[in-house]
Amino acid sequence: MAFVREVTARDARMHLTNFGYTNEGRALPLVVVGAPDATPESVRATGKLRVYLQGNIHGGEVPGKESLQMLLREVSEGRHDALLDSLVLLVAPIYNADGNERVALTNRPLQHGPIGGMGQRPNAQGLDLNRDHMKLDAPEARSLARMLTAYDPHVGVDLHTTNGTRHAYHLTYSPPLHPDTPAPLTELLRNRWLPEMSERVFDRTGWHFYYYGNVMSPGDGEEPGWATFDARPRFGTNYLGLRNRLAILSEAYAYLTLEDRVEATRVFVEEILGFAHRNASVVRGAVEDADTLRVVGTEVAIRSELARSAERVEILMGAVDTVYHPFSGAPMHLRRDVVTPTAMYEWGSFAAAETVTAPEAYYLPPGMEDLVERLRAHGVEVEPVEGANFVGGEAFGITGVDSAPQPFQGRVERTLQGAWRAATVAMPEGTVRVRVMQPLGRLAVHLLEPRAEDGFANWGLLDTWIEPGSDYPIMRGP
Repeated sequence: MAFVREVTARDARMHLTNFGYTNEGRALPLVVVGAPDATPESVRATGKLRVYLQGNIHGGEVPGKESLQMLLREVSEGRHDALLDSLVLLVAPIYNADGNERVALTNRPLQHGPIGGMGQRPNAQGLDLNRDHMKLDAPEARSLARMLTAYDPHVGVDLHTTNGTRHAYHLTYSPPLHPDTPAPLTELLRNRWLPEMSERVFDRTGWHFYYYGNVMSPGDGEEPGWATFDARPRFGTNYLGLRNRLAILSEAYAYLTLEDRVEATRVFVEEILGFAHRNASVVRGAVEDADTLRVVGTEVAIRSELARSAERVEILMGAVDTVYHPFSGAPMHLRRDVVTPTAMYEWGSFAAAETVTAPEAYYLPPGMEDLVERLRAHGVEVEPVEGANFVGGEAFGITGVDSAPQPFQGRVERTLQGAWRAATVAMPEGTVRVRVMQPLGRLAVHLLEPRAEDGFANWGLLDTWIEPGSDYPIMRGP
């Protein structure tokens, strides 16, 4: 905080504000660069492309935090002036501020430093903030969702560290993975932005960057391949995709030295911003195209499954040496300069496993104030229905409820069984309507559908109303 206060005081183009608070009351800093002031109204009025850069969602994954502070210092020194001709930067170097403060030598075992210890993965509630983007149980997550609505960045960049497979990449990355992400966004990222960034990084440094993955078998009978993570929108980049916005995840390699991890992340950020600057109209156009896509009446993928590449691809495998922490004596892994090209199938994208036809609206009966508040925190528009009404639409008959064997992130996940049917349902006074024809209509479908793999029902937020043999309390209608 001392750093961001000092660096923003040096440059009139930088403005320090906060976009909310942590569970323990720490302010979440946001540095706005390239606008007259830090207000959302001024930022949006610039007409520039808005890019949100986030570090430290996991307190032990520090390269994002460090590289974003380096970026701010370099901006204050005039080293990135050209970027500000077309971009406004929204820089949040330390999202999980409470987790950051819980420093211990034992956090993130095997990672090569920081030698003096690092913060923890969850926030002060014990929640992984990168699993909370849909349910919004953490104040940090609600703060972030409200900030995204207020500033409406065209692009979000989320900076991490990975400690999985021993590969030869200095950094891996990912676009949004959910199959319901609007095509204009995934096409720009996969066909142009990310490949061009990787080529420029290699030409500049000789380092290999590639799509995120780990060598694993994604299913029974499948040979091990290069498999990405999860398509569900509980993950930040997938969530942004369902908000019709471009998103990019980075994962610096944990077994590089700390200095090399920070440098790899810094180079990644510079090249991502360079592409955005050179192609600002193209990037804005992809977002505008995503916003114009009609959701009502179209098939929406509410459940997903991994898809395998048609052919094997070349994955660069690596190796590590085991070294020992100079103070604790605990083992750490250090990347060896080994590159072994290995052919394997890639499981790098997802296909729809189940779809629904998006309705015109959802109706929530009285008593669901908590869900209404969560919808509004997301930025989803909710409107009251005047008086009592009979709504002709669809009701979902629940035939069964499958519960996870143990809690996850403080909740027991549910999978509802059943089907929609035509019905006319009495809606008492106090009912609210959520129209799908709105800017976040796609997100609303994923929050409110009973079988959505990451919606409110999945997270147990409707347990009070859900019982086999009854109807789902939220109905669909005009």
